[in-house]
Amino acid sequence: MRYMMLMIPKGFESAGPELDLPADAVEKMMAYNEQLRAAGVLVALEGLHPPSAGARVSFASGEPVVIDGPFIEAKEVLGGYWIIDVPTLEDAIEWAKRCPGSPNETIEIRRIQEMDDYSDEIQDIVKTYPDVLEKGIRSS
Repeated sequence: MRYMMLMIPKGFESAGPELDLPADAVEKMMAYNEQLRAAGVLVALEGLHPPSAGARVSFASGEPVVIDGPFIEAKEVLGGYWIIDVPTLEDAIEWAKRCPGSPNETIEIRRIQEMDDYSDEIQDIVKTYPDVLEKGIRSS
């Protein structure tokens, strides 16, 4: 099963658009990423720029409305993510516990939806888009 581990760094919601990362923290995180790779569980990982460098598109009014970052109401934002392929949520938790996170960081773990999670009706609809399937939902 694939799980997404979402890094939520406190304070990132109000960070400026520049990336100013401490080299020692990056070194520790890269060593952790290498452990994931060497164990054969790493599927993907990416860091994200702060929200001040992004935008949101809201549909609350029924029409798309663009809101430029930073987002005043944001209490928690994503700083990056890993996708790992492990047998259970408990395994994903164990990997998250090994992360060299700092006291201001939290990792949320979410299982990624697989084709088998959907009803036959939904699977039939999704299968009519094979090019999208290549990039997204997969059979477990």
